[in-house]
Amino acid sequence: MQIAVLNPGGNDPEQNFPDRAGAPDDRAHPPVNYHGFAACTAGTFHRKDQTVPTDCKAVLLLLRYNLKACRQALIELRRAGKTVAISFKESGAFQIAALLAKPANLALFHEICARADAAIATTPDTLPFYRAGGVRYVEFIPTPYPVDDERWNFAVPFEERRGIFIGTREFDIPSRNHLAALLSIKQLAEPMQEPVTVFNVDGWSGRRMLNRLRYPEGLLNVVEGPISYPRFLRLLAKHKLVFQLDASAVPGQVAGDALLCRVPCIGGNGTTERLAFPDLCGHGRGTEQLFDLAARLLEHPHDSAAVMEGALSLARERLSFGSVAGELEKFFGRLAR
Repeated sequence: MQIAVLNPGGNDPEQNFPDRAGAPDDRAHPPVNYHGFAACTAGTFHRKDQTVPTDCKAVLLLLRYNLKACRQALIELRRAGKTVAISFKESGAFQIAALLAKPANLALFHEICARADAAIATTPDTLPFYRAGGVRYVEFIPTPYPVDDERWNFAVPFEERRGIFIGTREFDIPSRNHLAALLSIKQLAEPMQEPVTVFNVDGWSGRRMLNRLRYPEGLLNVVEGPISYPRFLRLLAKHKLVFQLDASAVPGQVAGDALLCRVPCIGGNGTTERLAFPDLCGHGRGTEQLFDLAARLLEHPHDSAAVMEGALSLARERLSFGSVAGELEKFFGRLAR
């Protein structure tokens, strides 16, 4: 079953995934996040309901800031005989709260829930939102990663890896705890002489903030972004571990990126973190515990191989293209019946 994912009025162009994940491409949108739902079923991604193929009956409609456009797209899709499930485009707890903070948006959300056939919750935390909104059928299905496609294996030999990669980027979103991650890991990186890599996507203001952290000379590697996704993964793969303190309850691309690079991911309470790295994630753990886990992996590097073997086994069961495609087929199959 091929799935069409519709992001009404979004910035990402229409995209087909005939080869599912395909080969890594610097120009195309990677097959991750909601594009992953389309890619794992050899489906399509759209920004206009008019471009959804006539013969495609299963559509995942993404709810974004313009809920009026989402409602109209839903009406048109149902009129065309499509089975439509909804899902928040930005599904972090703080992002949903911001979207529904206006009474008019809350009313639109209730109307959309009543009209939709079902909802897909990409995090366990969003299940109650859809149920309270009045959706008839809701299921938790995580966003997939092509861990079962060798073309997306970015691993490098462990002896070529060095340092710690900071998974988050945003200083201005409190729940990301980006500054806290940089400050806390400094206490570990300095005595162990493990360089820390961080992305700066905020230009001059970001560089100023990073300079104020007072890392020793040569210990903080700042990469000016953004860069293409394949280049990003090649860079991440050169590190011994990924560290974050994100408490946003998001789907979890930080851990998804780490999976593709075969690098252990410590911290974060996203869905991918909880499913693939249950013994390393931030769900139910404090900063000190995460700090100790990072120290252990840096002091005993051979443990990383065992950690990744376990993480990949879990990911193939719940997060791989094959497993999620199977879940989507069952999900839309039930709706069709």
